[in-house]
Amino acid sequence: MLLIVGYGLGLLFTLKTHREFFAAVEHAAEGEEPWPIRLALATLAGVTVLVALVSEIFIESVQTAAEAFGMTPAFVGFVVGALVGGSAEMAAAFSGARKNRLDLSAGIALGSASQIALFVAPVLVLLSYVMGPAPMDLHFWPGAVVMMLIATLTAGFITNGGRSAWFVGALVLMVYLVFATTLYLLPPQGR
Repeated sequence: MLLIVGYGLGLLFTLKTHREFFAAVEHAAEGEEPWPIRLALATLAGVTVLVALVSEIFIESVQTAAEAFGMTPAFVGFVVGALVGGSAEMAAAFSGARKNRLDLSAGIALGSASQIALFVAPVLVLLSYVMGPAPMDLHFWPGAVVMMLIATLTAGFITNGGRSAWFVGALVLMVYLVFATTLYLLPPQGR
């Protein structure tokens, strides 16, 4: 419950009380008009339904592929699921980076991670008490906790400077590949 409250307070902070901290310099192209709110909401709803359908198909097919390629459940959850589940955010972040909008790109990436950690995971745990075969918890194996700590520290160091270069991005990808390799070759024991 505290994680969900923390997420709500974060939304209040960024969208209401301190929105000037998060206002980016306008980068709209000349002649580019913002979408009407109804069109934007209808598009969001349509894309959400399509993503849900694709996710169902993906979940069914990834189980077979995971067995065929010898992937561990931890690898599938932390790497494959995260890449596919975050593909929409990644596309938007890449688009922002291509337009030299690193503030937008970093904001999308960090906002997505915060949303999963502070809202989606706790809501799924709470829903598991109402629906599902057994209640879930937020008890993670020590390796996952260490990886999340390293990822959080890395994100903090990268975004704290306010500048970046391609080499920094390559190093961040190397950290992710070390995690992926570890999860593939040395899966957690007993979970």
